[in-house]
Amino acid sequence: MLGLQFETATSWAEIAKDNLQQILTDHAFLEQKAASNAVSIIINYSEETELVKEMSNIAIEEMQHFKMVHLLMVKRGMVLGREQKNDYAIRLQKFFNKTKDRTDALIQRLLVAALIEARSCERFKVFSENMEDEELSKFYNNLMISEAGHYTTFLKFAREYQDKEIVDKKWNALLAFEAEMMKERGNTAKIHG
Repeated sequence: MLGLQFETATSWAEIAKDNLQQILTDHAFLEQKAASNAVSIIINYSEETELVKEMSNIAIEEMQHFKMVHLLMVKRGMVLGREQKNDYAIRLQKFFNKTKDRTDALIQRLLVAALIEARSCERFKVFSENMEDEELSKFYNNLMISEAGHYTTFLKFAREYQDKEIVDKKWNALLAFEAEMMKERGNTAKIHG
């Protein structure tokens, strides 16, 4: 369903389980960044009414997710750690050449956001299925469903703003790039690590 070309090994879930403070801190800030991205799209493409409506929904939902992760941490006696750079997202954003064309720039943002959501969804699935902690397993299973919805929303809009064949060609190239990148990952307690 997600179209990802690389599957996360269950060994990543073991690393994440052993470093809950780190994985939850990373996750909390990723939710915040996802909300910020949706708000940024609203600011930069405010004339696109349907896009603004959907990005508003996503921004609110992502901040709710941030709050949920933070409350889970507090309940477990954890303190939100310091924000760390997301080298995964940075590398994905560098895949596309910079463009001054507003539509192309939007398509690039939407595709990168779709892929980040798809990978998050896949990681949440792996985490939830390999977690003895029932509360966390259920928590990540529920978030997985939400992330899948965000992924399809971003991809749907990309295909609306540009010819589907062109978008799909860009999408497939980005997927292949990300798959190669993921072969080097899976050894840190980060959602995309």
